[in-house]
Amino acid sequence: MDTLRAMNAMTVEHLGKQVPDAGGWLTILDDISFSVAAGDTVAIVGASGSGKSTLLGLLAGLDRPSAGRIIASGQDLFAMDEDARAQWRARHVGFVFQSFQLLPQMTALENVMLPLELAGVSDAAARAREGLARVGLADRLNHYPRTLSGGEQQRVALARAFASRPALLFADEPTGSLDHATGERVIELLFEMNRESGATLILVTHDPALAGRCARRLMLKSGRLQAD
Repeated sequence: MDTLRAMNAMTVEHLGKQVPDAGGWLTILDDISFSVAAGDTVAIVGASGSGKSTLLGLLAGLDRPSAGRIIASGQDLFAMDEDARAQWRARHVGFVFQSFQLLPQMTALENVMLPLELAGVSDAAARAREGLARVGLADRLNHYPRTLSGGEQQRVALARAFASRPALLFADEPTGSLDHATGERVIELLFEMNRESGATLILVTHDPALAGRCARRLMLKSGRLQAD
C-alpha cells in the first residue's frame, strides 16, 4: 500500500463527512475511497447536494473530514495542523473558484502576485506578468476586477492558480458563472495550461462537456461514490 500511495498524486481512504443538524447528524460523504495518478484529469460529477464541493474542499485540505484520511504529495493531510496544511497548500495547490475570488481592491497583477509573495517567491511580479500574458491579459495588468468581464476575471483566476506551478490544481465549477461561449474559451485555456504544466487536475462540474474533457469521472450520489 505504501508503494501504491507513492505512485499517486492523491489517495483517499474511507473518507466521511458529517455535520450536525436539527435531527442529529447529517451525512454529506460516506466511505469515499479512490486514488488519482500524477498528471491525471478527474471530473467529480453528480446532482446538486451530492457532496461534490464538500469533497473538493476536503481534497484541497480546506476542511477536515469526520472519518478517513487523504495522502497527498506524500503527506497525510489531516495529520498536519492548520498552519502546516496552509503551508502545504501554498507549495502544492492551485484553486479556481466559480466566483473567481479576486480581491476587489487589488489589480489583476496584484491578485496574481499575492499568493506568490505569501509563498516567498522572489520573482513574483515577473511570474505574475508572464501568467497574465499567457491567458491573454497582458494589457489588463493594472485593471481592477470591477472593470473586467466575467471571462477576464476567470482568466485572472487561472493565471493566479497556475502561477505557483502547483502539483495539484482544483477547480470548483470554473465555468458555472460564464456564458457558453466564454466558458468554452476558459475550458480550452484550462486544459492547455494544465497540459503544459503537468499538474494533476481535479474539478467539480455540472457541465457534461467539461466533464467529458477529463480522463476520469467520479460520480457522487447522496454522498457515496457510484460506478460511472
